[in-house]
Amino acid sequence: MAAALPKTSPFRLLSRLRLEEDPNRAFHLFQNPNPSSTSNRRPFRYSARAYDLIICKLGRARMFPEMEVILDQMQRETRFTPREPLFCSIISFYGRARMPAAALRAYDRIPSFRCTRTSRSFNTLLHALLSCRDFAGVRELHRALGSTELGVTPDACTYNILLRACTSLHDARTLFDEMRERSIQPSVATFGTLISALCADLKLDDAFMVKDEMLKSFDIKPNVYIYTSLIKALCKSEKLELALELKNEMLLDQALNLDSAVYSTIIRALFRVGRKGEVVGILEEMKTNGVKPDIVTYNAMIAGFCEDKEFDAVFEALNEMEKNGCKADVFSYNTIIAGFCKEKRWRDALDLFEDMPRRECRPDVVSYRTLFDGLCESGEFGEAMAILDEMMFKGFVPGAGSVRRFVKGLDCEGGTMSFRAALCGLAKQNAVEPDVWEIGGWQYVDGV
Repeated sequence: MAAALPKTSPFRLLSRLRLEEDPNRAFHLFQNPNPSSTSNRRPFRYSARAYDLIICKLGRARMFPEMEVILDQMQRETRFTPREPLFCSIISFYGRARMPAAALRAYDRIPSFRCTRTSRSFNTLLHALLSCRDFAGVRELHRALGSTELGVTPDACTYNILLRACTSLHDARTLFDEMRERSIQPSVATFGTLISALCADLKLDDAFMVKDEMLKSFDIKPNVYIYTSLIKALCKSEKLELALELKNEMLLDQALNLDSAVYSTIIRALFRVGRKGEVVGILEEMKTNGVKPDIVTYNAMIAGFCEDKEFDAVFEALNEMEKNGCKADVFSYNTIIAGFCKEKRWRDALDLFEDMPRRECRPDVVSYRTLFDGLCESGEFGEAMAILDEMMFKGFVPGAGSVRRFVKGLDCEGGTMSFRAALCGLAKQNAVEPDVWEIGGWQYVDGV
């Protein structure tokens, strides 16, 4: 006779749940921890930690119906009260899944578990709705802050999230004033959100006024994020000298860790304004300050050299990347392919494209579209046809404008049956506008 399996204790269940990687098996294990037990045994005593583990496992796996089953079961527990952080996790799971209504329902349900809601869960809900781009829901919660029914006291984090949801600078200013009226001390994140919004609209004078105000009125020093926002906006506005001054200001503050993002932005701007000779000095400064060039830095240089048609320098940059242990990514190669195509050097573009797998970088849809466009622009419709076949095999399609140019060019040379078959394949994927068929005098009917 086979020996009876050892009973699973609440402690043993915790251990098994931690080790179980399959969320579906974990769900069934939780529901029936002792499958061989008799029906007259006492109910299993689940711990609060066991509920936390299974709910988070199911939430991360987006097994929401199963997660709700466990929540219903937990709601009937009387031996413990669930903690608010668990509900914050549930709200976040729904937010990441773009399910704002479910996130709101999870928040509304918290009191039914005898758990008190605080600004922590409210802020989590706000963030979830913002992630879902449910701006109407965010505004509704903002209006509810003024009611006593909500029972939540907003904090700086609350207003930081609300500021991120603002669609106009006027709304952001109004929110900031409301924050002050509630005697809520703004944080560096508050000012960072305001300055980032101003920089996005290139309202640089206002952005610098906010920067001065945070120092003088609140004794809050700008962080790297604020400086980076300002420097990017200055570079975009071609106010490079001011950007360099801010960079030097950062160097004087030992509390700030000047990173490669700032240097990469400045390098890109130097190329754009025709001051590429100063790039070497910036790279030396990076080395002196212990900032290692990363993929963004090298891609900024590659883009600059491509714009200046200095392709030898482009490949020198690629070699330098390899020496420094920085692997070129698909963006790097797409930039070079686009540069070659712009100069009608389609053979060089095609060679690099075909060499990408050897360089351990797989072409993406942008790679194919860029090369296809370049071949069509150069009148190399035979080569473009080959790339189109490969694109379709990989599930990619060119843009509608590229298809039109391709059809016109190939029609002038005399369309082929393989071309018509490819066009039918594109039509199935809605990549061909109806009037394109008229160019070749054909009609698309049921994919044939």
